[in-house]
Amino acid sequence: MRTSQPYRLRHNQAMPSPPPFSLRDSAFALFIVVSWGMNFVVMKYGLASFTPFQMGAARYLLAALPLMLFISPKGLPTQWVVIYGITQGIGQFGFLFTALKFGMTASLASILMQTQVFVTALLGWIFLQERLGRSQWIGLALAAMGLGCFGAHFASAQASQSTVTVFAFALTLCACSSWAVSNIVARKAQQAKPGYDALAFVVWSSCVPVIPFVLLSAVMETGSVLLVLQKLMNAPVVAWLAAAYLGWIATIMAYAMWTTLLKRHAANRVSPIGLGVPVVGIAAGMLILGERVSTWQWAGVACVAGALVFVLFGDRILRKNG
Repeated sequence: MRTSQPYRLRHNQAMPSPPPFSLRDSAFALFIVVSWGMNFVVMKYGLASFTPFQMGAARYLLAALPLMLFISPKGLPTQWVVIYGITQGIGQFGFLFTALKFGMTASLASILMQTQVFVTALLGWIFLQERLGRSQWIGLALAAMGLGCFGAHFASAQASQSTVTVFAFALTLCACSSWAVSNIVARKAQQAKPGYDALAFVVWSSCVPVIPFVLLSAVMETGSVLLVLQKLMNAPVVAWLAAAYLGWIATIMAYAMWTTLLKRHAANRVSPIGLGVPVVGIAAGMLILGERVSTWQWAGVACVAGALVFVLFGDRILRKNG
């Protein structure tokens, strides 16, 4: 009996509890949820004037300027800055803007994008050795059921009354997968350069997608770089206001806070914060844009919501029920 107690203490000390969210961390989380929830409606307004790749170029041009003139890249993990700019910029938003342009609704996009939580958890388990608990596995199963409900929607008669296409749905899933990869990249950057400046990381990674987006627009949308630049310069004020919101608020401020949280906490603890985004996104989509959600889509939303509950509170629920 005397030898078992010290062993237990040493065992507990070898696996310290993760640090709790501070008041500042919680404030960051609230800002992220509200700003990203409104994100999808703002994107719809911007895409009324910009093509998807032009929207991407405008967003990241404003995200990079003028802050890159005042914030030094010194001390940043350059390799991971570039990879983050590709995965989070070109990958996530290239796919998402295209999906929204081809029929994805703002309210449904806000739900589907949160499947990044489960992709992040799986990638964190594979590449970062971040363990998945029983509640997270249950959450993954519920999320899979939710995707099945969304698939049933496309096979039902309700699909003919919806603007959401299978193509837009698939593009949105590609976007959320890219987001999940960028979360792992941010954690890898922390391992490479502990204590890096999160704001500088987001600002300089925002430089990466601008030229690729312009070139993608020239090749796939307009036919020449000159026409892309003309379209950007002649865009209405509303489109540039949308790009400014996406660039300065949703990218620089929100992603700097997000990256700060990823520096302090495991990816599978931070990513569930995004689960609050659909509450704002659905409400904004229905109230501002008059969007409708089908019965099968509501069923999918319920499954995803249940998955989120298990991700956030599952350990407590399972302990209470034995």
